[in-house]
Formats: sequence, C-alpha cells, structure tokens
Amino acid sequence: MAHATTRGAYAALAERLNRFPQGAPPSDLLYRILGILVSEREAGLIARLPIRPFDAPKAARIWGTSVPEARKVLDGLASRAVLLDMETPDGPVYILPPPMAGFFEFSMMRVRDDVDQKLLSELFYEYITMEDDFILALFTNGETQLGRVFVNEEALDASGLPIAGPPKAAPAPSARPGAPGGRAGRARKAGSTSGGLPGDGVLHVLDHERASEVVATATHMGVGTCYCRHKAGHVGKSCTAPMEICMTFGGTADSLIRHGYARRVDVAEGMDLLAEAYGNGLVQFGENVQRDVNFICNCCGCCCEAMIAQRRFGSLHPVHTTNFIARVDDPRCNGCGKCVDACPVAAMTLVSANDSTKPRKRRAVLADDLCLGCGVCARVCPTDGLALAPREARVLTPVDTLHRAVLMAIERGKLQDCIFDNRALLSHRAMAAILGVILRLPPAKQVLATEQMRSRYLVTILRHVNP
Repeated sequence: MAHATTRGAYAALAERLNRFPQGAPPSDLLYRILGILVSEREAGLIARLPIRPFDAPKAARIWGTSVPEARKVLDGLASRAVLLDMETPDGPVYILPPPMAGFFEFSMMRVRDDVDQKLLSELFYEYITMEDDFILALFTNGETQLGRVFVNEEALDASGLPIAGPPKAAPAPSARPGAPGGRAGRARKAGSTSGGLPGDGVLHVLDHERASEVVATATHMGVGTCYCRHKAGHVGKSCTAPMEICMTFGGTADSLIRHGYARRVDVAEGMDLLAEAYGNGLVQFGENVQRDVNFICNCCGCCCEAMIAQRRFGSLHPVHTTNFIARVDDPRCNGCGKCVDACPVAAMTLVSANDSTKPRKRRAVLADDLCLGCGVCARVCPTDGLALAPREARVLTPVDTLHRAVLMAIERGKLQDCIFDNRALLSHRAMAAILGVILRLPPAKQVLATEQMRSRYLVTILRHVNP
C-alpha cells in the first residue's frame, strides 16, 4: 500500500519532482498523496521522464517499450491530469507539471470518483497547510516566486489615481456595468504618484498587471473548481465563496478542457467571472509572468494556500505584490472595520484613533509588509477613506515561464536541473533558450549561474559578453 511506502518508486518520483525549482519535500505524507494519484508502476515510469516536454517516441526510448505502449501510458496519465498533453502539428507533446501550480490542484478541479478526494484533501491539508516544509519550499525560497497578485481593477479606478495605459481601447466587455477593465480614474486624486515611471507624474498600469488583459488575450481559457475551497470543504473548513471560478489559459487550459477538468469559456464569460470574483472580494493570484499566463486563481483569505502563506510568512515575501499599496486617509476613516474583514492576509487592523472627544473611535492601520496591493479593502470602504497608491519601487515580473523558471532555479541552486537532465539530453534549441535568459540577467545572477553550472563553456560566454 502507498501509505507504507517510503522508498522505491514513490521516492524516485519525489526526487524527480524536486528537480523543479518549486519542488515537494519528501515525506510519508507526500508518498501517500502520490500513492492515491498514480500506481507504483506509473510512479517509476514518471520518475524517468525528462524535465522538458517530450513525445511518445522519446518516452518509449527511455522506458524501453514500444511507441504504442508508451503512448497508452502517457494518454492514461493525461486523462487523469497527472500529465498535460499539448497538441502540435507533429502530434501530442507531453509534460509533467510541477506539484503546484500543477497536478496537486488538477486532482481537485472537478468532482471525481476514481480517487478518494476526501482522503486526498485531508493529506493535502496536513502536508501543505499544517506542515511548514512544503509551504516554505514553495513560497519563500529565493527572490522570484511562483505567483503574483493582480490589482483589483475596479478598486484601482475608484482610488482616483491618474492612470495611463497603452494607447488602445479597453476590452469590449468592460462597457457592461460592474465589469473590470476600465482605465480612467475619478477626478479626485488619492495618494502620490511618485512610484510611476519617471518624468510624467502618471502611474502607468501595464497590460500584464491586469487580469482582464489575460482574459481578453488568452488562446484557450477554461474554468474549474477551486482546488483550495474544494479541499477545505472535505476537511470541514470551506467558506461561501464561489467554487467554479478559477481559470487556466493557453495549452494548460486546452489539455484540462479536453480531459474534463475544466470547462471552456469565451472572453465574455471570462470577464463575467472576473467581475463575480471582484464582487465577492476575491484576490486574483496568478502565474508570475508577463506573457502567456497559465493560471489565475480567485482566492479567499481563509482557504487559499498563497494567502495563508502571506499571513504566516509575509516578511519572507512568499508572493509578488502588485505595484500598489493601500493608504489610509485618517480624516475620512470612521473605524468601521470593513477593510479589516475584507483583507485576505490580515494586513489591516483597527487601533484607537486617540480622539479625546470620541474615546471609543477607532481607525484603520496597515502593515505594509503584509499588504498585497490587491485593492480589496479599498472597494469596501464606505467613506473613501482607503485608496491605492503606487509603491516606491516597481515590482519586476519575469517575462515568461522560461525566464521565471531560470531565475527560480538559480536562486534555489537548481539551475543544473534545468540544463542537464540525466534522463534525456536537452536539444540545442532548449539549451540556447536557457542560456539566452542567463545572458540577459544582471551580473550578480550570472555569477550565481556560473557557480552552479561550473561550466567552462558558460564561464567563457559570460566573460565574452561581460569582459
């Protein structure tokens, strides 16, 4: 039984998973989780797969089987969302996603009877929420994190900041009442614009900072059950926030849709879902990249693992914030406490207003280190006593998944796992792409990369580029 397995195929699979920049620390709990999701034979096969995408012939060569037999195994794993299969002109290409954001979530994105989801939820809760090893490894190692927060666009407009965006029209659905995506703020100015781009006194809100832009431009878009709230429901800790509201995009969405783990939606419905999330005070937490975002979760503070990590380890910066921060206008604040209730990470508290004429009066105070800059608090303030202001320095977002993965790997000492895979050699194209990212990094990161690689080839290249 899987619960008694502490070595062998499941340990090998755990080692394979830990070649990802965001891994899964091995433990009996992890082996039990893997034992529910895959058989011992499948675990042994998956443990031998390469890190980069591969096709059935490559898997067949690694496993020493026929191509049809390998394809049957791969398609079976993809049908259970353990692997993702991407359609290409040359046939399907497969990839093993990391545990998170990956096949841990996928296992709970629909109600299913082929696995014991209650037991799985209990194991997830203990492994991820109760123990520190996984959450620290996932959210706090290194400077570059897996996910980032998107600003609540309705709150941004309501803050009255003079917002400048690229010279193009907002998505058509933004014309509907309550839909996100508007660019112009109210006339009243709240806060300073000192964090904007220099020279114009205006805060530039870039396309990649808007969840509505991700929705409007996605090649594929699917919606599925919220993993966090589904899991919480099985352990008696669920809330009343919407369940069918977490979104995936691109090739990930296409694979999950084809296998019934997500439902395909169009742009109009995607915008409606985003407006529903705003209306329920949920935070948009998505992949920490500018281009080709793979997921956006609409998170509550009570169930979401990222929000829980921010509350517990905020000083370690487990998630990337927006470029905004909440600011309290003391004269307007009436101490009602609605912002305290709305904040998903307990960044807002109430203290005495120190008003001798009103000794019971309170006012809101923000813990800057915890603030996500999501804007949920500003939306619920009845007196306009809260607004979003730009942060002093812009938060930098990796360009794409490869850029993020290389940064995370360098910071976590796993770059060699991105480049050298003893299960299968990477192509020259893949090597060139990774080296291209490294060459565009700041010198300090290049030095870290060189130390980890200990490669004369890489050292020579870097010295040539940076004499």
